[in-house]
Amino acid sequence: MIWRVLSVVVIAWVLGFALFTVALPRPAPDVLVTDAVVVPTGAPGRIDRGLALLQAGKAQRMLVTGVDPDVRPGELAVAYKVPVQVIICCVDLGHDAVDTRSNADETATWVRTHGYRTVRLVTSDWHMARAALELRYALDADVEVIADPVPGTPRFGILFDEYNKYLVRRVVLTLGVRI
Repeated sequence: MIWRVLSVVVIAWVLGFALFTVALPRPAPDVLVTDAVVVPTGAPGRIDRGLALLQAGKAQRMLVTGVDPDVRPGELAVAYKVPVQVIICCVDLGHDAVDTRSNADETATWVRTHGYRTVRLVTSDWHMARAALELRYALDADVEVIADPVPGTPRFGILFDEYNKYLVRRVVLTLGVRI
C-alpha cells in the first residue's frame, strides 16, 4: 500500500514539474496600467522591464526590493541608463529584503504605506509562481497583483530548485505556518 501511495506522489510531482516547466507565464500586456511596479532584484531584465513600464506611464511609482544597502539612486540611474530624475522622482530602493519571502514583506509594507490597490510584479518567468504566491500572501486581499514575468532561459537545475521551493512554500502557507 505504501508503494502505491509513494508512486502516486512521485507521478504527481513529475507531472507537476513538467507542467511547471512548459507552462511558464508570459509577460502581461503593455497596455495595462497599475498603481505601482515591484521588481525583486535578481536575474537580468527585471529592472530594465520595470523602468521601461515606469517611463511609459504604466505606473506611478516603482519599488526595487532586495537592493544591496550600498547602492544609491544615482548609481542605479547610471547602471540602467535612465535620467537620475526618474529614479529620484519615482523609484524606491528597498534595502531590507534578502529572499523572496522578505521581498514580499518589504513590498507589502511599501504598498500599504502608499495605499496602492494594483501592483505589477516584474520578475523572471521561472520565479513568478513563488514570488506571486508570497506577495499575494503578504498583501491585503483587496490589492490586485498583476504578474508580468520577464522571459528567460533557465537551466534545468534552476527550474528543479524553483519548483521544489514553490511546492514547499505552498504547503507551508496552506498549513498556515509562517516561517
